[in-house]
Amino acid sequence: MNNQVANTQQITVKQFVNMNSTKKRFEDVLGNRAPQFMSSLVSVVNSNQNLQHVDAGSVINSALVAAALDLPINPSLGYMYIVPYKGQAQPQMGYKGYIQLAQRSGQYKHLNAIAVYADEFQGWNPLTEEIDYQPNFHDRNGEQPVGYLGYLELLNGFQKTVYWTREQIDDHRKRFSKMSGGNTPKGVWKDNFDAMALKTVLRNLLTKWGPMTVDMQTAYNADEEEHNEAPKDVTPEQNNEEGYQTQDILNSFDQAEKEKASKEEAKPAKKATKTAKKTVKKGDEVNNANESQEELFPDGTITPHAK
Repeated sequence: MNNQVANTQQITVKQFVNMNSTKKRFEDVLGNRAPQFMSSLVSVVNSNQNLQHVDAGSVINSALVAAALDLPINPSLGYMYIVPYKGQAQPQMGYKGYIQLAQRSGQYKHLNAIAVYADEFQGWNPLTEEIDYQPNFHDRNGEQPVGYLGYLELLNGFQKTVYWTREQIDDHRKRFSKMSGGNTPKGVWKDNFDAMALKTVLRNLLTKWGPMTVDMQTAYNADEEEHNEAPKDVTPEQNNEEGYQTQDILNSFDQAEKEKASKEEAKPAKKATKTAKKTVKKGDEVNNANESQEELFPDGTITPHAK
């Protein structure tokens, strides 16, 4: 275990990406688009000093979540972010990512979220969902919105409108987003407050009132706002035959280092065992069986070979 922890700290994201086992994981999810996605991952890490100093395995985990949702991780696109927090990386959805997942469901007729300014907004009734809103399009010159409005209509006719004030958004950020900096926004919230505010409104609208598809559930579970404790591995769980975990990458790395030495030791051991079998007494069959097992598994454990 100590060796695995040391390897996690020493291996960089670029080294992880160059491993065959890591490539296989992304190829299983993305197919022939995997090389482009992995190249994008390396570029994102290279352009973010904070991501270069977190656990590389957690960066891979976060990227695998984005790959499973088929969302780009380039922060300038706003679909999904990989955010550093206390030595770990955590996947964080952007509002465009939630819109993308909703569109894929094919169940929405209308879906939108907008920022609302003081000269546009007169009142809001949360019970009847009546809002007195008159759009006034002009250059705001840095003016802050007073609130954020989200609206959806499904193909079956169901409609829903939600409105959050800027204060409500900020209170929600302080309470649920542990990576956003407390009283003073930082990170994605500092650089893109309006975008993250729209994401908060859409997330509430879609996950509370919209159809919960498998992708939407995965995004909801992965999104950092729901984690009150230190970030953990949020890669969707998969079975042993088809799925992969970052720990498997570490095991494969350790196995590759040991494999040559194990094979060299195993060859003479086989010859010695065959000689011993010729002279073994009937009463010593159990002991020889144990020796054969030690020969097959020199470390005392069964470690699956990397595919």
